[in-house]
Amino acid sequence: MILINVKFPVRPEYSEDWLARVEEFTRATRQEPGNVFFEWSRSVEDPNTFVLIEAFKDGQAGEAHVNSEHFQTAMAWMPELISATPQIINAEIPAEDWGPMGELSPRES
Repeated sequence: MILINVKFPVRPEYSEDWLARVEEFTRATRQEPGNVFFEWSRSVEDPNTFVLIEAFKDGQAGEAHVNSEHFQTAMAWMPELISATPQIINAEIPAEDWGPMGELSPRES
């Protein structure tokens, strides 16, 4: 699986509606056959930074994503809304999806 984490620093005037602006891009990406997950979060340290955690089945699925029309469309409008170049971590990992955390489970009632 290809695991990608991206920090998007957003201009303050766009941070409140960032999630609405990326909604179509998010929906289209989640519908890609090779997408495992595509989740946005807002930084608790900086309200103008959004973190994207995404995964694709393999490198071929990741390549299909960056060559998709919705990816190209998003890359065309995002430069106006970001305040700096996004920071990325991209790694191939031996997993297929989320798994249970071994160190933590809910208490039995």
